[in-house]
Amino acid sequence: MNLLILGSGAREHAFCYFIAKNPSVGQIYVAPGNGGTSSCAVNVNINPLDFESVWNFCIANDVSTILPCNEDPLVNGIVDFIQHKNMTTGIDIRAIGPNAYASQLEGSKDFAKNFMDRNNIPTAKYKTFDENNVHSVESYLDEITPPYVLKADGLAAGKGVVITSDKQEALQLVNEMILNKMFGEASKKVVIENFLQGIEISVFAITDGVNYKILGSAKDYKQIFEGDKGPNTGGMGAISPVPFADSDFIQKVEDRILKPTLLGLENENNPFQGFLFLGLMNCNNEPYVIEYNVRMGDPETEAIFPRLKVDLLNLLQAIPEKKIDHVELFYDQRVAATVYLVSEGYPGEYPKGIPVSINTESNGDDIFLFHGGTKQIENNQIVTNGGRVLAVTCLANNLNEAIEKSQKTASLIAFQGVYFRKDIGNDLLTYTHN
Repeated sequence: MNLLILGSGAREHAFCYFIAKNPSVGQIYVAPGNGGTSSCAVNVNINPLDFESVWNFCIANDVSTILPCNEDPLVNGIVDFIQHKNMTTGIDIRAIGPNAYASQLEGSKDFAKNFMDRNNIPTAKYKTFDENNVHSVESYLDEITPPYVLKADGLAAGKGVVITSDKQEALQLVNEMILNKMFGEASKKVVIENFLQGIEISVFAITDGVNYKILGSAKDYKQIFEGDKGPNTGGMGAISPVPFADSDFIQKVEDRILKPTLLGLENENNPFQGFLFLGLMNCNNEPYVIEYNVRMGDPETEAIFPRLKVDLLNLLQAIPEKKIDHVELFYDQRVAATVYLVSEGYPGEYPKGIPVSINTESNGDDIFLFHGGTKQIENNQIVTNGGRVLAVTCLANNLNEAIEKSQKTASLIAFQGVYFRKDIGNDLLTYTHN
């Protein structure tokens, strides 16, 4: 079978890398791909949001499965589009992921909050504002305790959340978001939430609409500077598994969040298929939903997949066949630490085309290099082509060793202006005796 992966980041490189291990896979294509995916697939210059071009490419290249890895195609309805094309042409191309309705869990914070209310899923108290009721924001802020969590309703590339303890700043920010389109159309609605005190964790599952499997837990580090300071990014690193996510905590996540989410969508006649990312806050060992994502995360994928002992292609094929329960998962017991190397200026403006010197390599055992914002030019030279350039994942017997190994490996990669956080995972050392 031939496969088309949609996306261009390190997550897509990780998918490509592990799918390619199955000898029965045919040609893997990645649109548009990066300098790393070119080593295990064929990069194709297609816009993942140009669904007609995606379809035509699949027909021309005998592609039977499409894997949209980031949220934009899913939220914009690529699964629905492909299903409609299948019905009208009699062709059977499988698009792995939820339909547009279920994808609103990520595409609209307001939809997700209302959905959680309907299904008694634990989350923070909230209220949604737009230009029609923006005048009542101040009175609502008076009702809740700071800090205030302000979220753009729509997709904002992981950067649409602002937290402040200053009421006047919160008022100004809401006005900027709604009236001045601080995040474009994504912030024409703004969700204001109560702040949840605790520590963040993400739990990932794969589901065929009936059955599901937990893929693992990870902790992502969003802010650009050490000590969780500065503006949000797409993610500066991750640790998997999370030491406090024991079997009791994961069972609570399944019973109170995952199962009600899947049942709720099934009851609304839009069963969820694909990867589900539960962004949670652990509040005194009780899980609350911060956000849903309807795909694997980046950089969490780069920390989870190296520990996952399963044929990834077979796992993907089990989704449309509703056979996830037939796939047995095993896990490497080692700890994974992922560190992202980013361009100077990120998450703001940054240069491109800077040569990257990589003085180490993936060995398929304890060191993995997943390309994000890179491009391969003549003479196989890798140059920067984005903000988050390359993710380094290292496995080790304990958290401390994994942190040290990932930092050491990251230091072997160089390009002008390179930056990476030196504290990824340090906050979790208090939860382990390693």
